[in-house]
Amino acid sequence: MVEEPSDRPERLDLRRLLVLVRQRLRGGRRRVRAAAFPVVTAAIAAGLSWAVAYYGLGHAQPFFAPVATWVCLGFTADREVRKVAELALGVALGVALGELVAHALGPGVLQIMLVIVLGALLARFVDRGPMLTIQAGVQGIVIVALPVAAVDGPTGRWTDALVGGSFALLVAILTPQDARKRARQLAGASLSDLSEMLETISRGLRDGDAERMRDALAQGRSTQGTLDDWASVVRNAQQTARISPTARRFLPELARLQRASTLADRAMRNARVIARRGQTAVEQGVRDDRVGDALHGLSVAASRLGEALRTGANTADTAQVLALVTAELDPHDVEDPGWQLQTLVILMRSLTIDLLQASGLSAAEANHLLS
Repeated sequence: MVEEPSDRPERLDLRRLLVLVRQRLRGGRRRVRAAAFPVVTAAIAAGLSWAVAYYGLGHAQPFFAPVATWVCLGFTADREVRKVAELALGVALGVALGELVAHALGPGVLQIMLVIVLGALLARFVDRGPMLTIQAGVQGIVIVALPVAAVDGPTGRWTDALVGGSFALLVAILTPQDARKRARQLAGASLSDLSEMLETISRGLRDGDAERMRDALAQGRSTQGTLDDWASVVRNAQQTARISPTARRFLPELARLQRASTLADRAMRNARVIARRGQTAVEQGVRDDRVGDALHGLSVAASRLGEALRTGANTADTAQVLALVTAELDPHDVEDPGWQLQTLVILMRSLTIDLLQASGLSAAEANHLLS
């Protein structure tokens, strides 16, 4: 379903602003929960790398040890060993070349150009990973352009980078990752957002409340970032699983999550169109309990599907709920034969097919249920 452009600009009043703020806070809490453990482990590793370089190696300013650790680990749980090793090698390579150029030629314009060329081309020779090449260039620039003299000898900063990268690699090895975890979390969050939006539309249609319809549209417009993250994370997880012997067994579930991601995005776009059309209908005096109840059923189904995808459970329960809802989705059976309600029901049928396919049914099976 292609989302239709709005016929008129939406006014951002206080009520809509509060809806958007609640959505932003909800998304922010999710991001904090997802990043808490990775950030804490990265902070501990960075502190320990500095301590080893300062107390163990006797370096007075072991700046690059914690920098290398943080660059390699970052704030996400996606710490596939190969990627961390790639970043660690890039940092160490860049620092080493920077030290050589700075020691031999000193700082300057040509030296910066030279370290970028050498670092990037050598990194491309060593490995195909893009992050290795970027880090080799960046760290080389920092070394050559840094106005502070190397107080720990010509190899001090390079040694610090090795220490930091080693700690990052150790963390990546000792904290095994489930390639499905983040994709599952985002699946649950995305479908929870869809469920909440559909429930708001349901209440708006049953009560004849145009403000609730506007609230639903504001909710829907604020969810695209989570859907995009889901698609990106599951795509990266599939790439990791294909080359990781321990994660390869997750490929079938990741394929289901990838398919569900596409269909959930399509369902959300349909829901936005339903909210917009529903707003117009309600403003014209339309209200209907039966269609509102069907929307509530879709909301329940979306919530159950999200929970099933989040936990890796069977999605058959969702398909059963949707099968019950389909009985209410014949546009010819709408009590008021007005075109507004019939249009809403047709749009809801499209959304239902999306959710049925996301629960595991084929397109033919989903369409057969609605025939």
